[in-house]
Amino acid sequence: MPKSTRGQIILAVGLPGSGKSTYFARRGIHPLSSDTMRLWLLDDETDQHYQPWVFGTLRYLMDIRLRFGRPRNYVDATNLSRRERRPYFRLAAQYGYEMQAIFFDVPATVCRERNRRRHRQVPEEAMDRMVRKLKPPTLEEGFAKITVVRARKAEVRSQKSGVRRKTAAGPF
Repeated sequence: MPKSTRGQIILAVGLPGSGKSTYFARRGIHPLSSDTMRLWLLDDETDQHYQPWVFGTLRYLMDIRLRFGRPRNYVDATNLSRRERRPYFRLAAQYGYEMQAIFFDVPATVCRERNRRRHRQVPEEAMDRMVRKLKPPTLEEGFAKITVVRARKAEVRSQKSGVRRKTAAGPF
């Protein structure tokens, strides 16, 4: 018989440009977002200073949601490494929540192309670091469920051929 939980903490895991925010927006989900925290705290969602404050605030708000017993709790951030995901596992254990992940398994070339079309671009050097840092979530890490989201085949083909197609503009 499965263990009873109060709900789920659902982490998005993926590179910038992999479609995390778009995924949530298209489904009407309002996640706790590192970009939103930066906007609220620093008046600029691209400001990468004060990361400990940004993520401390995000986790503080998650803590409040868990105290209130909110059943589904989404986090929109890159969450690239086990180290970055570990604080959410601690919160889940403390409050009796299950950990789930939505892994955006999108090729780095697709993410880089999308990044170039964004109004808020991640610098290429930062993208390089993030690509090296990305560790996909695993069940062994403690996730009860991992949903994998991939880019459209047409978008991946257009990246391989170097041809940009209008039909391949979206992440899904």
